[in-house]
Amino acid sequence: MTTLDDTKTRIIHATIKAVRQYGLEGVRIQNVSKLAGISSGAIYRHFEGKEQLLTECFTYVDRQAAAIFEDLQFNPLVMLTDPMGAVKTLWLPYFRFWTSRPDETVFYYRFRDSAAFPSYDRSRDVTYFGTFIGMVRIFKKVFPSLDRINQDMLWLHVLTSTLLYAKYVVEGILPNNEETEETVFRLLTTGLSGYLKPERLSRLSRK
Repeated sequence: MTTLDDTKTRIIHATIKAVRQYGLEGVRIQNVSKLAGISSGAIYRHFEGKEQLLTECFTYVDRQAAAIFEDLQFNPLVMLTDPMGAVKTLWLPYFRFWTSRPDETVFYYRFRDSAAFPSYDRSRDVTYFGTFIGMVRIFKKVFPSLDRINQDMLWLHVLTSTLLYAKYVVEGILPNNEETEETVFRLLTTGLSGYLKPERLSRLSRK
């Protein structure tokens, strides 16, 4: 993970907070300057302008989210005995990452929902999600039925819904408790359990 200097980190944190206060369209370099406690000139020494600043903020948060999976103790054998439990061990820390970071959650949600995001998304480097992608490959190897689902739609559903419910939590619309986590998980995974059958068991069930 890239290490940022203290000033650049302050600017990024201030920008994320400013976006939550003023929105993506409403935020200005002056807002960031005030929250960071540095001059506008200092910001321009690190970033070319607002557009670059916002994309680097997104990457900063995205890398933090990806790092969650680096520390997870994931046992592939659990997939055979408790498939949905295995999914939950990956999803729950991710959901809690967002619900524990209100500014980042609102910023990330708004940036992904912006008109500029699709073109940015097509060109961005997401190799830092390598560990998570490796886990997904294991799932697909054990449960080949997952290939019958449109992958883009599947992950868009999981990510967008997770972020939306996390935003509801940090905004106080939903309580931040285990009941909310359990309900959101069940809503996200409704219909998924039918695809989480090991290949050998799936063949036996068809006989």
